Amino acid sequence: MKKIERAVILAAGLGTRLRWLTHGRPKALMQVGGVPVIGHVIRALVAQGVRDIAVNLHHHAELLSAYLGDGSRFACHLSLSYEPVLLDSGGGVKKALQLLAGDDPFAVWNADVLANVNVQRLATHLPAHGAAISLVTNPSHHPNGDFGLEHGSVIADSHEAFTFAGVSVWHAEAFAAYQSGAVFPLTAPMRQLIEKQSCAGVFHHGEWFDIGRPRDLLRANQVFSGASL
Repeated sequence: MKKIERAVILAAGLGTRLRWLTHGRPKALMQVGGVPVIGHVIRALVAQGVRDIAVNLHHHAELLSAYLGDGSRFACHLSLSYEPVLLDSGGGVKKALQLLAGDDPFAVWNADVLANVNVQRLATHLPAHGAAISLVTNPSHHPNGDFGLEHGSVIADSHEAFTFAGVSVWHAEAFAAYQSGAVFPLTAPMRQLIEKQSCAGVFHHGEWFDIGRPRDLLRANQVFSGASL
């Protein structure tokens, strides 16, 4: 398996669950430990050897663009994929992927997720032509989880389900059936791969924060240590 050097960060969401906090700025610029959450995500990817990153933008795109620049401040190359109309998570990846050079496997990371997931380790589980996703224990706001895990493969139905952590690695051909500009969730190609038994799952035991809700953003700020991620 080649080293993961490309990534898409999903940062176009409206952040409606953060209510008044995102009226004047995008969710990706919410501060955690004094640093915008997307800054933590980019630095985590760069520390793992990822150097070519595309970020999708929509809500307050000009503010996010001004913060990100060309990526030089993060020691990487950043491309910005603006969506005049939201394309959902899968459509956002499909469009942003066109800005990344090459055809090697790539990572996808939600901009509102802080975690010490190692995408290079995750990639060692990547099936041919498929995806490998990180799973975590179900948080209180998502008690029923998303997927089951059986012998390292993700399954759609299980008596014990886990939550998709918002971090995954993919082969680009998983998106080949979709047109650029199509609106679809990331779970659409994911479920197609699950049916083909081509979606691996890796349970993440480390740090994981989804800052998409006010109480979770507060919790992340209370316990977050910049040196730990």
